[in-house]
Amino acid sequence: MRVTHVITRLVIGGAQENTVASVLGLQGRPDFQTDLIAGPATGPEGSLEDLFDNAPRLLTRLPALVRPVNPWQDFLAWRALTRLFRANRPDIVHTHSGKAGVLGRLAAHRAGVRVIVHTIHGPSFGAFQGAAANALFTAAERRAGSVTTHFVSVADAMTRQYLACGIGSQKQYTRIFSGFPLQPFLAARRDDSFRARLGAAPTEIVVAMVARLFKLKGHDELISAAPELLRRQPNLKFLIVGGGAWRKRLEERVRGMGLEKCFIFTGLVPPAEIPRHLAASDIVLHLSRREGLARVLPQALAVGRPIVALDCDGAGEVCLNNETGFLAAPDQWMEPLLGLASDPALRERLAARGRQFVIENFSVETMLEKLYQLYLKLTQAHGIPG
Repeated sequence: MRVTHVITRLVIGGAQENTVASVLGLQGRPDFQTDLIAGPATGPEGSLEDLFDNAPRLLTRLPALVRPVNPWQDFLAWRALTRLFRANRPDIVHTHSGKAGVLGRLAAHRAGVRVIVHTIHGPSFGAFQGAAANALFTAAERRAGSVTTHFVSVADAMTRQYLACGIGSQKQYTRIFSGFPLQPFLAARRDDSFRARLGAAPTEIVVAMVARLFKLKGHDELISAAPELLRRQPNLKFLIVGGGAWRKRLEERVRGMGLEKCFIFTGLVPPAEIPRHLAASDIVLHLSRREGLARVLPQALAVGRPIVALDCDGAGEVCLNNETGFLAAPDQWMEPLLGLASDPALRERLAARGRQFVIENFSVETMLEKLYQLYLKLTQAHGIPG
């Protein structure tokens, strides 16, 4: 069986890490081949292309597969994908992300691929964008959905959103949590010397946000709330982990408010360094307004840190109220955050439950086995030899 994955950009991010794990993790199965087609890994988020240094034949770079809408480049990408699928004849094409998801599925259908799978890592449409863009992306997803054999949702919330827009039927969806290697996170421990290097004292309560520094991620909301949070809990320190186009503006805003001693901006952090940065925190805050199921939520729980998250998309499937953290409306997250900051016993109780929940649901091995079984089921249903 040959499975070709397609993704728009191999930048550092949850969807990309999920895709790479699927390609490399299933490669060793008997009579099973995987490969990946990706557009240019441009942007301040960093690249995951080096993960293919030991298996360069598994990665094909497609320069025309760019993230912004560009009719000419999009046509070239669609045509190139169609040619690749016709030449390589994969049994399954499995697409990821918005642009690659639409172009890849339409190209696979044009090339006569019999099984077309798409993973919904996050919504392509919704209230987070303008009416014109929303109409365009909804129409594109409906068109691509009409040629899709099966959808993989990283959260049930994604399934509900797509079904509500008339995309596919319930039997075409399978939820598979986006697993990751648990051991580095389970083994991570608080290191006060590392906290000191970051700029946090042992007595400070460190609130971490791990996300791209970009729109809809909630950094502005935290900065706006910081004076009131600090008035009520003066020993708070805010650890902002990640890179992105908004870093300079956010840092300037913090300085303009005289809060530079209360915020730590780490910049871009390699994936391997995320566990110890999470372990340097006491609470993980997630204020994103557009996310399928943010990878940092189960990662924080694996480290043993309770979470406070906006009730957005799939967050409620990991942030279980008063079990692993607190789920909040956009204007109600400050109280649970302050409650956790002032109650070490509560933090410890939620952390213990969170670690167990992640162990049961988010191992990369569990994700790969569920994906493999889905591939077998789909190919058998379409008469493709395993």
